[in-house]
Amino acid sequence: MTAGKIRIVTAFWFSATGTTRKVCETVARAAAAALEAEYASRSFNAPESRKQEYRFGPDELVAFGLPTYAGRIPNLMLPFVRDCVKGERTPAVPVVLYGNRDFDDALIELRDVLAGNGFVPIAAGAFVGEHAFSRTLGAGRPDAEDLREAEGLAALAAKRIRVSEKEGLPERPVEVAGCEPLRPYYTPRDRFGGPIDIRKVKPKTDPERCVRCGLCAAVCPMGSIDPEDVSAVTGVCIKCCACVKRCPNGAKYFDDEGWLYHRSELEELYGDKRAENRCF
Repeated sequence: MTAGKIRIVTAFWFSATGTTRKVCETVARAAAAALEAEYASRSFNAPESRKQEYRFGPDELVAFGLPTYAGRIPNLMLPFVRDCVKGERTPAVPVVLYGNRDFDDALIELRDVLAGNGFVPIAAGAFVGEHAFSRTLGAGRPDAEDLREAEGLAALAAKRIRVSEKEGLPERPVEVAGCEPLRPYYTPRDRFGGPIDIRKVKPKTDPERCVRCGLCAAVCPMGSIDPEDVSAVTGVCIKCCACVKRCPNGAKYFDDEGWLYHRSELEELYGDKRAENRCF
């Protein structure tokens, strides 16, 4: 059975600091232009956006973007992606962003979740974005060169869509890098080789810099910062650093010793290289 013409291309993304959004939207916009289809962009950053179901049809193409957290897709996003995003033999382009170290099994994990939800991953990509913890790891990325590569991924996806209009969508999802079974989440280590557990670490607020504008509470994707008292992080923190990087006065910061050591180690090991994007 041949596939029909694509009517709309949607960028569907979680992107606390904007890097995943930039790549995902570039892919979707370029694919829409190549396929002469409509273009749309939808976010599931806000907690309320993840309380509903999303369905995509066979005449749609979805560029689905997530950041890499410890070599996998973010574990607190997994239930939403697995349970609330459904396709109907819908072509998809899974996209992951990583912070200059490695994307490990994030892309293959996202590909498989989408394939299990009725999507047909026809192309995929892993791109570099500035690391959430750092302003030097992958600084300024995705940059113009990265976005040109994202447009190349879009061209590849559009080419495969045109083939599917004659031959039908493939029965198997696109081959990507990664391991099956999936490896455990990457574990940071201290200087003695012991594991560093930063799961319960939360950002602090500098009272001399904070003007109580409420922006940090507004951008927190977990809804964990109290808008009435922004120094109070009342819920889970996923260390996306949206509050840190988007505070106009630099009032949010982390001071946990393990977190700081992990950041410094990442910067020392991976700060000098320009990691590559991978398209499949």
